[in-house]
Amino acid sequence: MSAILRKIPLIDKWIISKLIPILFFAISAFTIVSLSVGVMFDLIRKIVEYGLPIFIALKIFFLSLPGFLVIAFPMSVLLSCLLTYGNLSSNSEILALKSLGVNNFRVVLPSLLLAVFMTFLTFTFSDNLVPISNRLAADLLQNSMGKSMRTERGRYNISFSKYGSIVDSNTNKPIDGASHLTHIFYARRFLKKTMYDITVIDFSKKGTKILITAQNGVFDEELSSWQFNNGKIMATEDEGSVSTIIFDTYIYPLDNGPSKLAEIPLDANNMTISQARKAQKMYEMSGNTKESRKMKVRIYEKMTLPMSCIVFALIGSTLGIKQNIRSSKSQGFGISIILIFLYYLTCFVFSSMGVIGILTPFFAAWIPVLMFLGFGTFLLWRSNGV
Repeated sequence: MSAILRKIPLIDKWIISKLIPILFFAISAFTIVSLSVGVMFDLIRKIVEYGLPIFIALKIFFLSLPGFLVIAFPMSVLLSCLLTYGNLSSNSEILALKSLGVNNFRVVLPSLLLAVFMTFLTFTFSDNLVPISNRLAADLLQNSMGKSMRTERGRYNISFSKYGSIVDSNTNKPIDGASHLTHIFYARRFLKKTMYDITVIDFSKKGTKILITAQNGVFDEELSSWQFNNGKIMATEDEGSVSTIIFDTYIYPLDNGPSKLAEIPLDANNMTISQARKAQKMYEMSGNTKESRKMKVRIYEKMTLPMSCIVFALIGSTLGIKQNIRSSKSQGFGISIILIFLYYLTCFVFSSMGVIGILTPFFAAWIPVLMFLGFGTFLLWRSNGV
């Protein structure tokens, strides 16, 4: 380790040693503020109004910490670069480096190296630690309160469409090789592996339409079929005949797609990239193109969020180098807030365009990053007097 440190140029070690203390200060400040607003006040209200045990509230508080650290990391990189390079500039240390022939590109390089490390750290937290900690916090809160504290849309009004081959009613052989809509599955509610108020429309047999309604149903893993309870089957033939069967229990051959769809977390922050890709495929298979497109945008955003560390390092260090930027913490914090607001507002606008289909998910997620990287590169180029 010491051999590696000796190989690092002195200028890099010097600037990074200036950056790291302010980076820790910024991470602490942003995390405390965001945790207070996002979690702490809500937990205090639950302690007072619902009798949530203080020990459980503290566990939920610490389990929520990784999610807010991921948000704080990029913002902290921006503030630390602004203040550090602002201090170096106001103390004429940047000017001294220029007199030795060191250009601004070389001066900014240590901040970019630190930003690359923070990008890796942010991605690791976001894709591994945050989904687990968020789920544990939500489950702990739900169990300790004795009732569900979440109102997830995905557990109500579940609609699943299945596509496949339509078969001949007599021979049970496909009528063609094309893929058609064969089943529509709807349930009003999904709770503890059970679907309630179920309606299934079966188009899989040519010349016959089958409508199944049931009070509830569960998927039987051994039979790979659904067990519907207390319902009715109505079959309609093309020639006009209608038959009706009332049942107490009925085994229906359909895969477990509806349950898998209902169990998908609504918030992509509670999923890893691998889980989000599986969820996107489930939405695509069910015919829900809007949710499929939205999930694609969220997958790319999981990759672009860590990249904001590099964006903020480039812009923050370049602005800090300018002689007219003062090194006060209040001014640096104010500039950081403005830049953060503009960046995330741009990300929100492009993300919305991706969700509604104006842009492809890839461009919706990456255009803001490329725009601000271009802006930071232009500022650095201008500051170097090229």
